[in-house]
Amino acid sequence: MKNFKTIAIALFVAAASISVNAQTKKIDVKASTIKWVGKKVTGEHSGTVNFKDGAVVLKGKKLVGGSFTVNMTSLTATDLTGEYQQKLDGHLKADDFFGTDKYPTATLVIKKIGAKAKDVYAATADLTIKGITKPVNFDITVKGNTATTAFKVDRTKYDIKYGSGNFFQGLGDKTINDDFELAVALKF
Repeated sequence: MKNFKTIAIALFVAAASISVNAQTKKIDVKASTIKWVGKKVTGEHSGTVNFKDGAVVLKGKKLVGGSFTVNMTSLTATDLTGEYQQKLDGHLKADDFFGTDKYPTATLVIKKIGAKAKDVYAATADLTIKGITKPVNFDITVKGNTATTAFKVDRTKYDIKYGSGNFFQGLGDKTINDDFELAVALKF
């Protein structure tokens, strides 16, 4: 019984020291960016979407976690202007794509992280879009008060099938790639 108490106390002290050493830092949502690129047979579109909130968890200078909420209603194309931009923005926010009226936010929660190289981490996270959660993997680089990553997301895993050659036949040059690309820069 004495050994059990000693082990319990040791575990408690170890857990307390881990939580004391970990530090949560909120991201600066105005300085942090998410850029997207969606490609199709005849070209591509690009744009931005904004963070609603988020935080990274650091232990010393090492990244150990993080969670982020994206304001999907801020989704906009930046490669177009005027009427064409308004049409594309409206379509991307419609139920064919992200359904932002019903799903105004998307989330990413880092579940597993490991060191890959100096300042580079391999992360596995749960990405939730349109109420559907799927794992994504990506490398993330942390230097000082910034973190950057780039990765692809298969939109069809989140029930975004519009224009997908895997779900619709005869689309020809109107086929839209299933993957879209994200480039993320965090400031904290």
